[in-house]
Amino acid sequence: MSTKLDDYEQAVAGAIIAIDTVWGGDVNCRSGMGRVIADSYFSGKDLPDCYQGPEADALRKSGGVSAREPDRDTVRAYLAKTRPAEHIDQMVARASGFAPVRRALVQGLADTMRVQLDLALERLGDGPAVDYDRCVIASTGTTAKEADTKSELEQVRHLLGEIGEKVRPGNEGLLEAIDAWRGRTWVGHEGIDRANQRVIAELEALVEKNFLPHVPEELRGVPRSNVRFLTIQEAWFSGSMNYIGRARTRDGTPEYEAEYEINARIQKSQAEFSHLVAHEVVPGHVTTFAYLQHLHHIGRLGFEATILTMNTRHSTLFEGVANAGLMLAHGVIAPDQLPSPELRLGMLLAQLEDIAKNNASFYTYAAGMPADEIKRRLRRDCLSTQERADKLTDSWAKHPLMGRAYMPSYLFGTTLVLDLLRKHGPAKLVPVLYGTRGLCDCVTIHQLLA
Repeated sequence: MSTKLDDYEQAVAGAIIAIDTVWGGDVNCRSGMGRVIADSYFSGKDLPDCYQGPEADALRKSGGVSAREPDRDTVRAYLAKTRPAEHIDQMVARASGFAPVRRALVQGLADTMRVQLDLALERLGDGPAVDYDRCVIASTGTTAKEADTKSELEQVRHLLGEIGEKVRPGNEGLLEAIDAWRGRTWVGHEGIDRANQRVIAELEALVEKNFLPHVPEELRGVPRSNVRFLTIQEAWFSGSMNYIGRARTRDGTPEYEAEYEINARIQKSQAEFSHLVAHEVVPGHVTTFAYLQHLHHIGRLGFEATILTMNTRHSTLFEGVANAGLMLAHGVIAPDQLPSPELRLGMLLAQLEDIAKNNASFYTYAAGMPADEIKRRLRRDCLSTQERADKLTDSWAKHPLMGRAYMPSYLFGTTLVLDLLRKHGPAKLVPVLYGTRGLCDCVTIHQLLA
């Protein structure tokens, strides 16, 4: 197989990698700390020309426009040389003959790349301020809004009572009880490495029983959790799945390998940790990427399925798939069908963290709320740990891409996938979510399910 990019692939890779480089990203970096927009590159094809050169190297080392003080002259020189806007136009033009769903997906991807380019120009002072709603619509298909948590908090109170926890009246009493429960059931008591291996084994057994029957035959032999674990200090994320996908067997078959970084300071209960591993590994992100890589390997998916991106409509769908992972593993279609109150509580707290991400973004950009008030609300209304409230308000929300395009996507994607699961059931939905009818996003999936 030729490793040379054809014209369409050059346009897609040229647009995504150039904008990724402007933001200081490096798709060849194995760590989530070095990735920004481009989240994978597992086609086996050459990297585009825009990945090479002294300006590209300098931007990756300096952090590009993500840096506190961007090297504006180098960014401008790189943009003049690589012309990512022209690549975006070319990818849309070359996709004009694709089937409707694939064409719409590429158009949506192009729209999100234009937003991310315009955010970079805003950061440089070379373009106007990018409207917050434009960013959210580009990544989710709908406008931003604050989410209410009254119903979720009442459910948390009920579940705590069901497992025998004492809860004082009011939100402060609820937060106090959750903090105490987390402290008693904190995964750190067991050890994160040991807990990772145990939870993956448990999930794999559940997946064999409840999930695999809905997976087409051509995917059943694909490794779902070929992952190496790394513990890192002071990460802004709780866990980061970094799909590599470059290793090959002697006959050229991918090995579907990934690395999973977990924050050494993570504050999660055992139940929340089970949800996290289902989200990041199996049947969540690692499984999703491995299935997509295999479908590309056997000629069923196009190049755009191999250079998956953050802050886009398909990443929104993938977050929803990952957040439904625990339910898919257990073979249920609603959170209240999970088999124990502890698991239901862990799922509910994960949903509250999605709301925290959404609301931290909304409060920062739509309401202009002070950081201390945002943190207070995330603790009170979303039961966030202090560590999460601090990171979501500071590191996440203040980043132009994460804050304006990515944070709202978790809640939207999860709500979407849970609604579709209740409506269609896993037998119909799972093959669509995992790419067997073509790569789709949080908007185009409706066309595949119609």
